[in-house]
Amino acid sequence: MTTTPATPARDGAESLAIVNARVWTGDDRRRWADAVLTSGDRIAAVGSSAEIMKRVSASARVIDARGAFVAPGFIDSHIHFLLGGLGLASVQLRDAATRDEFVRRIAEFARTQPAGGWIRNGDWDHERWGGELPRREWIDGVTADHPVWLNRLDGHMALANSAALRAAGVTRDTPDVDGGTIVRDERGEPTGVLKDNAQSLVDRAAPPPSDADLDGALDAAMRFVASKGVTSVHHMGTWDDLAVFERAHAARRLTTRIYAAVPIDTWERLRDRVASAGRGDEWLAIGALKGFIDGSLGSHTAAMIEPFDDEPGNCGLFLNTRDDLYRWTLGADAAGLHLIVHAIGDLANRTQLDIYERVTRDNGPRDRRFRIEHAQHMAPDDVRRFGALGVIASVQPYHAIDDGRWAERVVGAERARMTYAFRSLLDGGATLALGSDWFVAPPSPLEGIYAAVTRRTLDGAHPDGWIPEQRITVEEALRGYTIDAAYASFDEREKGSISRGKLADLVLIDRDITRVAAEAIAEARVMMTVVGGRIVHEAA
Repeated sequence: MTTTPATPARDGAESLAIVNARVWTGDDRRRWADAVLTSGDRIAAVGSSAEIMKRVSASARVIDARGAFVAPGFIDSHIHFLLGGLGLASVQLRDAATRDEFVRRIAEFARTQPAGGWIRNGDWDHERWGGELPRREWIDGVTADHPVWLNRLDGHMALANSAALRAAGVTRDTPDVDGGTIVRDERGEPTGVLKDNAQSLVDRAAPPPSDADLDGALDAAMRFVASKGVTSVHHMGTWDDLAVFERAHAARRLTTRIYAAVPIDTWERLRDRVASAGRGDEWLAIGALKGFIDGSLGSHTAAMIEPFDDEPGNCGLFLNTRDDLYRWTLGADAAGLHLIVHAIGDLANRTQLDIYERVTRDNGPRDRRFRIEHAQHMAPDDVRRFGALGVIASVQPYHAIDDGRWAERVVGAERARMTYAFRSLLDGGATLALGSDWFVAPPSPLEGIYAAVTRRTLDGAHPDGWIPEQRITVEEALRGYTIDAAYASFDEREKGSISRGKLADLVLIDRDITRVAAEAIAEARVMMTVVGGRIVHEAA
């Protein structure tokens, strides 16, 4: 790749020309081109290099891509943006493969922190060391000066050391919480692991991050996802998170476009906010509500029709009641808001599909674009209901190659066939919006595309793919990260394809991922990321 620097344009508008490229547009009217021209924050032209060069002004920066691949800027359809940014500065436990490694990393990190400060995040995965849950006794001796509250990578359970339990007032006499579990030892004492809604007991004792911490986390998150080719995110969070984004937007600091969802039980507040202030702009938009049916498969809190194979008495749990979810959905939908609900287990997915079907009947037809987040495990009869009901399946392909290491132990081989059933969903007429769930998984669309296309598990145990019949094509995965992801936030007229007049959000990749061997997609590298015609990441 070679570049010709821009010279200042007299009218102040910037222009960027990428030529000699392999451009996948995402636009069905013209799927391929070899050059694109931007003007200001919009795409001015798409065509051949010769055509584009005729239109290049003296003020334009010209990039000779030398055959590299250009796609619409990637859209991550499910992300926890601030938690991901905060986690970049914390102890890294995701790949700790043994108990000893887990403890050692925590000990080393604790020595770098001021005494008394809380240690958070972590993203540990107990499946890495065989499935035994960690206990507070493992880390108490190396964290005596710190309360520690470290989440599993799925966010549905976390480990507290004894200092954190004391700060939270959690003892053997503390009752369990509806929709959550305090894991206890044979004497009834808390082990330090709290699941789902029980995590609130420690969450409310931990000091919140400062505004400066959150501003720094946002900046770090934006830089990080830009390096992965991500130009827009659908953030699953809180009103406090929205305040951080609004502060950055007012200061013109945003370099990632954000569609921000807030909790479903606050739908009336969102309704009033939209009525008074609107839904935002192309940088920061609101109007979405995030809800939860159940927990996670890895925490054994996914709501299942039949018990887990490895825990015969356990069918998981509901984080909210069916009645509450229906009531919130009915009111929010009538107000024209966008419903986005997490469902992992087959019972959870069936329940949410039932709620959506009932609300559609009650409120009448409109363009509502209901979403189910994760849509991880489904009964076969429910898969085609997504397409029939127009429910978007917002899925995270990396989870398939991660969870595929152990999921069959939890649900059995037969039920696992409908776990992350991407091919079946597409064949049933569903729209797939793809994302990462970062902090839970890496916010890298290239890794997600690799996962969706190969389904090779991280442990190397499935070289031909775990449940290979559920693989999808590279172009189907690209659509899931671009035009179909834009559709999932009502943005397909503004972004998601390289089309004249749309926002100039682009990613330049060092190889044509539609032509290389599928396993080589994981080796592809983002060379440049452009948001609104401005380069926000450029590889060295």
